[in-house]
Formats: sequence, structure tokens, C-alpha cells
Amino acid sequence: MNTQSGGGWIELICGSMFSGKTEELLRRVRRSEIARRRIQLFKPQIDNRYGRDLLASHNGMSRGDVVILEDTASLLTRVKRGTEVVAIDEVQFFNPAVAGICQELADQGKQVIAAGLDQDFRGEPFGPIPLLMALAERVDKLHAICVQCGSPATRTQRLIDGKPARYDEPIILVGGSESYEARCRDCHDVPAKPNTRAILKELGIV
Repeated sequence: MNTQSGGGWIELICGSMFSGKTEELLRRVRRSEIARRRIQLFKPQIDNRYGRDLLASHNGMSRGDVVILEDTASLLTRVKRGTEVVAIDEVQFFNPAVAGICQELADQGKQVIAAGLDQDFRGEPFGPIPLLMALAERVDKLHAICVQCGSPATRTQRLIDGKPARYDEPIILVGGSESYEARCRDCHDVPAKPNTRAILKELGIV
């Protein structure tokens, strides 16, 4: 992406689980390394699936020079003065303030690359992702393959003992293929989810 000299910007990579978000993040980081740009990688403390200090994709790509963030506010203080590229994985786990921090970093002239789930297991917008979508100069929404029918998958199916998780389950449950599947809109199943049309009708929208 081209910008004016010295100008920063935000890139958002989003989509369902197993869509290649972290893989794409690491690919862009590697391109920046080839260009000899100074890079820092960050992830939230909650993401410990592949080890505390490791950033890894489901297909096996990984690297270990990752800064672990205990909370959202610490992101701004942990970015070094000379850093040119700030890469943040699993950004959906941070609170909405992360969008403002990304804005601040971009205003400082840094390239910010954030990757995360755009929807939670319920099929609803996840955390700060809608804000980042609005603020980013570039948004790429990746798709996986639905394990049920083979269509493009845009949603993340949570499974508990092999069965779809109910709507009232906690939003955050860190896991991999043992707990989640990629599914399309038609195959995504959330028992006890409120009827969207009924809610819209109650609000007088339809």
C-alpha cells in the first residue's frame, strides 16, 4: 500500500477461524523485514494456544519475537520509538480502546497491521473489529472453507462435546480445531439464538 512519505496507516485482516489471518499477517511482516523496516509483533496474553511467546498460524507458520500484552493500554507504552511497523494478532480480544491506539500509532507515522476475528461464535461483531474496519485505510476479509458443505466460510462454529454451542455460552473461549470449525452462513448453527427478524420487527425496522 502506498502512502505519502512519513505517513502512517492501518491495515485490518479479518475473517473466520481457519481463514489464514495470522498467515497473512506474518507474510506482510516478512515483506517488511525484507524492506529492512523495524518491526514489533504483539498479541494478547489470553492467546496461549501455541506457547506464551510464539505467534503461530494454524498451518504451521510461526515466529517467536512477540511482545505479550496484559491489557489494551500497555500497547501504546510497549511500542518502541523507532518502530516502523506494528503488527497485532488476535486484536478482537482487546477492548475497543485498541482502535484509538491504532489511530494514534498511525498518526505517528507507523504502519499498523491488525488481524482478528470479525465475528464471534454467535455470528455477531467481535469486540473492536467494527471500529477498526471503519478507521482502517485497508480492510481484507478472508474466507475459509465450510467443513459441512464446502462453500466459502465466513463464520466460526463453536463445538462443545461435538455439538453446536448455545447462544448463552461465554463469548471468549480460546481454542483450535478441537473446539471450532469454519462454516458458511447456512451451516452455522447457534441454538437458542434470538430470531433476528423478530428483533428487527420489535424495533419497527421491518
